[in-house]
Amino acid sequence: MTATSPIGRAWLLNAITTVVLWGIWGAFSGLSPQYGFPETLVYCVWALTMIPPMLVVLAQVGWKLDVSPTAIAHGAAVGLLGAAGQMLLFYAVARGPAYLIFPIISLSPVVTIALSFLFMRERTGKLGALGILLALAALPTFDFAPGASSSGQGVAWLIPALLVMLCWGVQAYFMKSANNVMSAESIFSYMAVTALLLMPVAYAMTDFAKPINWGPSGPWLAAGIQVLNAIGALTLVFAFRYGKAIIVAPLTNAGAPLATSIISLVVLGVVPGPLKTVGIGLALLASLLLAIEPDSADKTAVTQPA
Repeated sequence: MTATSPIGRAWLLNAITTVVLWGIWGAFSGLSPQYGFPETLVYCVWALTMIPPMLVVLAQVGWKLDVSPTAIAHGAAVGLLGAAGQMLLFYAVARGPAYLIFPIISLSPVVTIALSFLFMRERTGKLGALGILLALAALPTFDFAPGASSSGQGVAWLIPALLVMLCWGVQAYFMKSANNVMSAESIFSYMAVTALLLMPVAYAMTDFAKPINWGPSGPWLAAGIQVLNAIGALTLVFAFRYGKAIIVAPLTNAGAPLATSIISLVVLGVVPGPLKTVGIGLALLASLLLAIEPDSADKTAVTQPA
């Protein structure tokens, strides 16, 4: 298999789809809390939006779900790490400044790259290495806002933020590793199931003493936005199936904020500051280098389960 074959570029198509969907999701995800629908309930809605794509992909493979102990362990690891990171994020943003929390979380690809380099022996060429460095340099700029007010005290948010970064970085590694022992459809199904299992936790975290918007601009708007997140998660699984984690992780994590910035600029009229403008330029260049890197495809992907 060559890097220019359909399978060799399948990773790129799925990664770009994730970037576009998560970019749109990121631009509008803040609307639900603004309209009085709390983030904990947004999590519940997101978990429910995972069901339709899960049913679609399972139907495409004849409702075959990998149920070996190894598959269950990998699927549970991917799902629980992702959902646990989301729960910790709720805790962190309630106690600390988002302008410091999100740049920390955005560096999760560093964890993925390190694990993939050490344990899966993934390597890339000079263009890919430069693209990874530029992507990592761009990531913190998208959420950095000097002078923003802090809603937290001390650094009670710091450990949860670091744990979110760790959870999501390790999740991406396991997402790639899981593709060696189970189908991508099964991986996503386990992600959906674990997200649903943690819904009661998110529900219990909700402050029902405050007014909650149960109208169309509440849960229904959240569903329309969160389904983009769910489908993006599905295409991310397939991006990791066909591509190297060391490439996919920084590309999607830099590309999605880039897409969000562009959409916010064009649709919402939000003008980025100088630092974010630099980040956009770095992310554009990084995305281009990662996309054209000839060693980005995982040449073992054709032997993985379908």
